[in-house]
Amino acid sequence: MPRTNFNELLDAGAHFGHLKRKWNPNMAPYIFMEKNGIHIIDLQKTVVKIDEAAAALKQIAKSGRKVLFVATKKQAKDIVADLAGGANMPYVVERWPGGMLTNFPTIRKAVKKMISIDKLTKESAWDNLSKREKLQITRQRAKLEKILGSIIDLTRLPAALFIVDVLKEKIAVREAQRLGIPVFAMVDTNSDPNGIDFVIPANDDASQSIKLIVGAMTQAIKEGMTERKVEREKDDDSDESEVADDLIGDESDEVEVDEVE
Repeated sequence: MPRTNFNELLDAGAHFGHLKRKWNPNMAPYIFMEKNGIHIIDLQKTVVKIDEAAAALKQIAKSGRKVLFVATKKQAKDIVADLAGGANMPYVVERWPGGMLTNFPTIRKAVKKMISIDKLTKESAWDNLSKREKLQITRQRAKLEKILGSIIDLTRLPAALFIVDVLKEKIAVREAQRLGIPVFAMVDTNSDPNGIDFVIPANDDASQSIKLIVGAMTQAIKEGMTERKVEREKDDDSDESEVADDLIGDESDEVEVDEVE
């Protein structure tokens, strides 16, 4: 069963592309028609691409790996923060920190700095600092939180990126491509789909379009995480059963030895 359908995407305005003069010719396979100088996206293809992307993301989540969501445009920030956060996935909705992926160890140092500040505020040494020192440290903590707070649990490079607007997030796309990290993205008619591993042709400016598609992705991720949890619980039960069988077997052997004696 498809995760979305034609009517849902239509109601969300996912079919509206950009003005014809702003189009990228590489998006031609995903354009249905032109109307009043605006390109209309083929939503039948969007439905298929959403399912393909969701299936791949589900498998990534099932394997226990992380997907980093990136959306710094105004109309997408709150939506992505809410949906990605709800799926326990890291996200970047403020300025993309240059080298976020290609210089990941440095980013992790900044995150550890933030954690060390948190520890400091709970220690007695914090009370011995002057008001000025406390203010400076608090401001530094707030600055780090704004940029890196949402990736505090990202202890290693993500298994994939999900991007809203590849044109705006071109630096993130470039870093992911350089490291061979798969890129999933909502791609509008003014963007280049080449180099994007999972293209979802859709309006990346309309908030309802973003909410619908990102929601389908995070739902797939939640399903993958749930399946992973169920399988691990089954494995634990199986291990416990094997241990119990071994213990019963050992007891039986002891009984047989006693009878022989």
